[in-house]
Amino acid sequence: MSGLLERQARWLADYRPGLRISERGAVVSVGDGIAWISGLPSAAMDDVLVLADGSRAMVFDLTEALVGAVLLHQTDALTAGTGVQSSGRTLSLPVGDGLLGRVIDPLGTPLDGLPPPVSTRRQPLEPPSPPITARDFVRDPLYTGIKVIDTLIPIGKGQRQLLIGDEGLGRSSIALDAVIHQRGRSILCVYVLIGQKRSTLVDVIETLREFGAMEYSLIVAAEASSLPGLQHLAPFAGCAAAEFWMQQGRDVLVIYDDLSTHANTYRELSLLLRRPPGREAFPGDIFSVHARLLERATCLNAANGGGSITALPIVETKLGEIASYIPTNLISITDGQIYLDRTLFSGGFRPAIDIGRSVSRIGGRAQHPRIREEAGRMKLDYLQFLELEVFTRFGARLEASMEAAIRRGRLLREILKQERLAPLPVEFQIAWLIAFNDGLFEGVEPEAIPALLAGLEVQVKGSGLSLDSPREEWRAALGDWLGINL
Repeated sequence: MSGLLERQARWLADYRPGLRISERGAVVSVGDGIAWISGLPSAAMDDVLVLADGSRAMVFDLTEALVGAVLLHQTDALTAGTGVQSSGRTLSLPVGDGLLGRVIDPLGTPLDGLPPPVSTRRQPLEPPSPPITARDFVRDPLYTGIKVIDTLIPIGKGQRQLLIGDEGLGRSSIALDAVIHQRGRSILCVYVLIGQKRSTLVDVIETLREFGAMEYSLIVAAEASSLPGLQHLAPFAGCAAAEFWMQQGRDVLVIYDDLSTHANTYRELSLLLRRPPGREAFPGDIFSVHARLLERATCLNAANGGGSITALPIVETKLGEIASYIPTNLISITDGQIYLDRTLFSGGFRPAIDIGRSVSRIGGRAQHPRIREEAGRMKLDYLQFLELEVFTRFGARLEASMEAAIRRGRLLREILKQERLAPLPVEFQIAWLIAFNDGLFEGVEPEAIPALLAGLEVQVKGSGLSLDSPREEWRAALGDWLGINL
């Protein structure tokens, strides 16, 4: 009781009489997650609106007479004539280590049945991206545990690498592999699910829990049944949580699954708000929306904490059409793409990454020098093998050197295959690279490669060797493991 009296006394001491003006509007129409509101002439973009029935909305469009708002929470009592008042605030998200292991919606509301996460700070959902003077060069590798990516299409901390391909080719599996592989690597993970089915959300949660990845991960989910406004805000909420950790000097990996659904949601909202459509009925600013989001992924310099956000946005293609509108937009924004091909998938090459169409614009600058040295011309040699292999389909006679190149390429193709949810340590990558480059796999039938690599993985884990160990030590150990007298 005494505490209440003290607060009242402080309020009275600070109170100053004066004229106070507040705007009170009213809902003109509502439907499909959109509300048109009159009577709020001072409303600004992204302002949070409080409705008399308990609903909440965010200003999304301004016209001369009306305010267009997207609903963030809607009650059954919401109808035309409901009173509206501006809160004078923009959206923010509770942030901090209390979010680790949790599943929340874009507003920070828990979806896992647990109490709200404890947080002492809030982060705006869409602050300006870091200025160029606060950024540093991308130079430190971020390992995914996937052989093809870590050796031929490397990703660095602070990079934006697009995962692109048709539905059902394993884009999300690659993202989950990358998250699982960060265990024990001091890298936090944020997995954003945009407009996905509840079964997909449950699968992601169960997979991360099975591999112990939830303890360093946060899931931000806006399900397919949620309001379009929440689906639009989901990637920005996930990025806001990651930005707080980056500002504390920590490294964060963010998965956006997927930005095709996000673009479709934004198109839906824009058409409902009567914005003029452009190519494929998308609004003209869809490029700006995704650019604002992905530009926040970066590597900060030491003066600004040295943290980083690495973004792996996922985008869907239709029938392998990589030149459609949203994919080309995202390709131009990001620092490279990992393209998954249906023909490779059907042929049993998994992960079905098309090395010819995949590229990392950071490249070897984000690779450990030893891996960069061993990988060398392997990508070019593999692409040349694919071209040579075409001739064998027509029964053409080849020179002995070409036949040797084809045998070597087929061996490499078997080595690059990998089961989903089975990320491999980086030490294993250097082991098989040295063994392949030195011809230690020569004479091994392709069918025997999986068993040979499984045994090699066990040997590497107990060897105590690291990336910085001399090459001679690796070669000697490989000879012993593979039963070869070197």
